[in-house]
Amino acid sequence: MLFWLSLSLDISGWIIRLVMVPVIALRQKNPMTCLAWLAILFVLPWVGLLAYLLMGERSLGFLRVRKRLKRHKAFDVVHRLQAVLPDFDNPRVRRDYEILVQLAESHGGLPLLAGNKVDLLADVQDVVRRLVEDIDQARHHVHLVFYMFRDDAMGRAVSEALIRAATRGVPCRLLADMVGSRGFFSSLGARLQEQGVEVVAGLSANPLRMRLARLDVRNHRKLAVIDGAVAYAGSQNIVEPVFGHRKAGAWHDVMVRISGPSARQLQMVFVEDWYLETGHALEGDSLFPLAHEEGGVAMQIVPTGPDRPTEGFQDLLIQAIQSAQRNVAITSPYFIPNEGLLTALRLAVNRGVEVDLILPQRSDHPLVDLVSFYYCGVLLECGANVYLFENGMLHAKLLRVDDTMAMLGSANFDIRSFYLNLELVLFLFDQEFLYTVSQLQSQYRRHSQRADPVLWKRRPFSRRLAEAVAKMFSPLL
Repeated sequence: MLFWLSLSLDISGWIIRLVMVPVIALRQKNPMTCLAWLAILFVLPWVGLLAYLLMGERSLGFLRVRKRLKRHKAFDVVHRLQAVLPDFDNPRVRRDYEILVQLAESHGGLPLLAGNKVDLLADVQDVVRRLVEDIDQARHHVHLVFYMFRDDAMGRAVSEALIRAATRGVPCRLLADMVGSRGFFSSLGARLQEQGVEVVAGLSANPLRMRLARLDVRNHRKLAVIDGAVAYAGSQNIVEPVFGHRKAGAWHDVMVRISGPSARQLQMVFVEDWYLETGHALEGDSLFPLAHEEGGVAMQIVPTGPDRPTEGFQDLLIQAIQSAQRNVAITSPYFIPNEGLLTALRLAVNRGVEVDLILPQRSDHPLVDLVSFYYCGVLLECGANVYLFENGMLHAKLLRVDDTMAMLGSANFDIRSFYLNLELVLFLFDQEFLYTVSQLQSQYRRHSQRADPVLWKRRPFSRRLAEAVAKMFSPLL
């Protein structure tokens, strides 16, 4: 009996290998990703097959993508004109940024708009306090999209504000990711619905309902729009800052509060997400109120995801780094670059640009830490500076170039944000705003330990070996 069972497993294993090799070779464009999947498949064919079916394709699923593309087309006909505001279009930027702006718009981004007032918010409690204040002032609608919305003190504070607004007759809509907000829908989410708040779970994670979609493709965006005139975007979820792995410490995030023309574009991102998830097209004059000049910040909104050009986000990062003349500063909780991004950073160092990388000493994902630290070593050998933040979980995502351009949003500097998740990033051009970003990154550096390249090489062999082994899985993380 055991002999026949063993023989059956051997035969089925080879059938899986023979069938899946051409499938993976044809469908995986990146050679490193292809080799990683083939290695898993040949060592553990049944495990590899199951993992590939759940997580191997950069896809929302055939039927879901077809539905989204159909709805994209219908949405564009109705709403795309709202993104173009002649009074604020085409603000002047540095000449080498003009290529970046054009590239961003061609990759699914929206036109660059001037006239925005932008407040940089780096205190988690302050973000929630101001968001609650704006919700309490709402007159027409409140729209929220968050990857993670939890039933804790912070989640309840925002929820109570939503209930107060709904009680006043203000339509409130919340789109929360099914996986990131697991547990929320049956508790606090149910109470919100009872009180008149529309709550929708984004991107179903039930394997029986995924329709051949990747189980780990998530809506990772963090966005709030109030009355179409004020918006919040960045890296912060609606969750207590001590959430998750407490060993990593309190979370540090960055959000921006935006008033001005770009708030209309962020409204478009919400309306599109809502339409693509529910099939319900929101309408009404209050969605897109008249835009007024509120400040001097030029901003470009770029939604990214597998339903848009998948190379777009990494192309924008590489173009931004290539335009650097003096300095590049990256803040990210996770750093798993592909070859293109790594080459862009290495070439920047070679032409005399100071490159700073600021990461948490310990994140909430130990395996990702191993891979990130491997690439830290690569950058140290190239001459870049690496700072390891010691005051908690640094979850902010920032790119600053020459104190003249900043990028922030929900996207990490890793393969998942490059290819898989639905993300939202903002490119901002304004010297005064860039000064606040520079000051914030300087504060992060003051609470960090600068890595010494010599000591880095002398770390225990076991640690360096673990990082080298973990990096082989980087195309799959």
